[in-house]
Amino acid sequence: MELKYLNTFKTILETGSFQKAAERLNYAQSTITLQMQLLEKELSVKLFEKIGRKMKLTQAGKELLPYINHVIEAVQQMENYGKSNQELSGTLQIAIPETLLAYQMPQVLKQFRRKAPNVKLSIHSTNCYEIRAQVMSGAADLGVHYDIGGYANSVIAEELRLYEFILIGSAELDTAETDFISQNQRKRLCLLVDQSSYYYKKFREYLQERNIFLESEVNLYSTEAIKQLVKENLGIAYLPRFTVEEELKAHIIQEIPTAIQSKRIGTVCTYHKNKWIPPAMDVFLQLLRADKGSVT
Repeated sequence: MELKYLNTFKTILETGSFQKAAERLNYAQSTITLQMQLLEKELSVKLFEKIGRKMKLTQAGKELLPYINHVIEAVQQMENYGKSNQELSGTLQIAIPETLLAYQMPQVLKQFRRKAPNVKLSIHSTNCYEIRAQVMSGAADLGVHYDIGGYANSVIAEELRLYEFILIGSAELDTAETDFISQNQRKRLCLLVDQSSYYYKKFREYLQERNIFLESEVNLYSTEAIKQLVKENLGIAYLPRFTVEEELKAHIIQEIPTAIQSKRIGTVCTYHKNKWIPPAMDVFLQLLRADKGSVT
């Protein structure tokens, strides 16, 4: 059995399609298809089935996934046995939400690159719920995200840091619109949000509890886009304080008081407890642990 077929199989799951796997591995898509056909022939099972226009993992494929992961990890263990950090190689799959990736992780990533220059970092930026699912399925080696709970017994979640979240609006926002403490209100304001984020759900719960209704919502996946629209007085947003510190200091935007009881949300690093921790992942975990703080 060719190890590269197993790596291709894993890459298809990580990228979500044959085409994207071909792009990452620098193969023709026909090569990816042929490799999977040969792997299915060797295993005497069907690994993928076409549903609509997408290829989905079969039940047999799902059941074989842990064995395939074990084979790949065993090979990595042998390859990295006795190597120093400078000699480490392979790929480390990390999933991180956009706010943490852009504002909190650059220094950790920079230090990792210095300590393990030959390791390829594959970073997937997505929401916390998807990250949790990726860690549980083995699609991601490590998740760094806000603590949303709901982890299976198979997942280890190490606490990292606490971050404060605040409601912000333009410095030009009318004073009458900055009351988010009084109950039973209707406001002609637009909430600028990433609706897939954990903290959006927390803020929506607060609005419902206070019976505060906003005129509209705009779903945006970019924190920078949200900030720019807030600056132009086109809406309000609920974001980590660390993403808007410069704008607050420059008085471009303002913090809007709320009665939210818990404004702090913790972060965690998560990984599968049955997963072998390769040396490269251990180095990354050590950097995360060293970067622990209290509240930011």
